[in-house]
Amino acid sequence: MVKAKPAARRMHAIAKTYVVALVPAAVALNVVAALIARTLNLPITLNLIGTAVVAITAGPWWGALAAVMTQIINSFFSGPIAIAFAPTGVAAALIWGYGVRWGMGKTFTRFFILSLIVALGVTLVAVPINVLAFGGASGHPVDILTAAFLASGQSLIVAVFSSNILVSLADRIISSFIALAILEALPLALTYNVEVIKAEKLSKIIWITGAVVVGAALALIALMMKK
Repeated sequence: MVKAKPAARRMHAIAKTYVVALVPAAVALNVVAALIARTLNLPITLNLIGTAVVAITAGPWWGALAAVMTQIINSFFSGPIAIAFAPTGVAAALIWGYGVRWGMGKTFTRFFILSLIVALGVTLVAVPINVLAFGGASGHPVDILTAAFLASGQSLIVAVFSSNILVSLADRIISSFIALAILEALPLALTYNVEVIKAEKLSKIIWITGAVVVGAALALIALMMKK
């Protein structure tokens, strides 16, 4: 059996120490970002930025833990409804964490696609929770979009999916690239074995995100008009 090099072993030990501090810090970041989004009545939540950081650096299951802890704390501010949506954060953490470990963070295109997959995964988990537990209205600003799709004649499931995917695309793409910027500020012991691109300028990402969301919205409207 080949023994790990002493330097690598030391780095790994240091990384474990940082993880203990990173998870609570990430949870705090998630909670504060979510509070700001709610205070400003934004259509996006931004409550998974810290989760992305932990999932990419420490691993997908550490990210899942951060996501669950975030929703438990958020429940004190927004009610028990937050806990019901904890599985969406877990899904995001697993996709981010395993995606980067499978090479999806090596180029801008791959990482952008990974962000889209996270958005889709979160939506696929959120829709049944929203429909079955809350009748399609969870008290989030996205409910306005859902009502608009319902008014156009769409079924409840399609309306909830359509509104959620639009918001999720914007939320997860922006969160992914903010997480990249945070990664660059972390100690080398946490990021030495993580293969991800350098953070792009956020203004560029916002423009790209807007284009993706508008394109998705137009596609959904075109599908509705055919019916």
